[in-house]
Amino acid sequence: MRIDMYLVYFLLRLLALPPLRVLHGIGGGLGRLLLWRGSRTVRHTAANLRIARPQLDEAARAALLREVVAESGKSVTEIIKVWGAGAERALALVREVRGEALLDAALAAGRGVIIAAPHLGCWELLNYWLCRKTPMAILYRPPRIAAVEGLLRKVRGALAPEQVRADGAGVRTLYKRLAAGGTVGILPDQKPRAGEGRIAPFFGRDALTMVLLPRLAARTGAAVLYAFAERLPRGTGYRIHLLPAPAGLADADLGVACRALNQGVQDCVELAFPQYQWQYKRYSADGLISPYDREQG
Repeated sequence: MRIDMYLVYFLLRLLALPPLRVLHGIGGGLGRLLLWRGSRTVRHTAANLRIARPQLDEAARAALLREVVAESGKSVTEIIKVWGAGAERALALVREVRGEALLDAALAAGRGVIIAAPHLGCWELLNYWLCRKTPMAILYRPPRIAAVEGLLRKVRGALAPEQVRADGAGVRTLYKRLAAGGTVGILPDQKPRAGEGRIAPFFGRDALTMVLLPRLAARTGAAVLYAFAERLPRGTGYRIHLLPAPAGLADADLGVACRALNQGVQDCVELAFPQYQWQYKRYSADGLISPYDREQG
């Protein structure tokens, strides 16, 4: 690891000393600052909330926007605690696990397990929790700064998942791991590259949706579980959720499968709505009318 990354690592260790409630308080303040400045990220978030909560009046939607951007700020500052404190100390913040029996049963079946983890709550803590249960590989895109990979390996320590690049060789690795009864993790709401997905509804509006996860499930027969780590109020910790996948996710018809994939993400989001990464431009793709065009400002 490069010397500058070592300095970042020790800075993370130092900044992780305050309680989680303090870091969440700072993060909430940063989110409200972005709201006050009217950043592009906030405008994209507002566009998504109009789609996902069309029944709300302007006052209610404005209140929801304030809550969402505060949670987004917390998602940034909590990484200091999760990475800087070390995996085992971070896992001490898990107060409850719902649906663990589903994972235990899937692992015992030996047919392979796909963890669908949306951009919801604290996914870095979720990775730690899952890797303590079972070795896991995750699909990822390398960071733009190559030296950051060394920092990530250092902070994640023994509970780091195997990182598989999002390319042809990486996908073949996932198939092999599942065929051997292993576990892989995928972000089911990651927008695929043009030409690599299908259009399916997400909160009532068409969105470009990945086909990789349904194909993995269909071809390997692996169990699919959705999972996320919910941020509890006032910095008191986290609640892990594991949910069964909706029927149809492994359907041979990719239209049916992608609708089920998105429904699974929605089911998770409805349990912790403000903690979803609503700034993500999920509804922009070739052939779709972008709701963000008027938000570019």
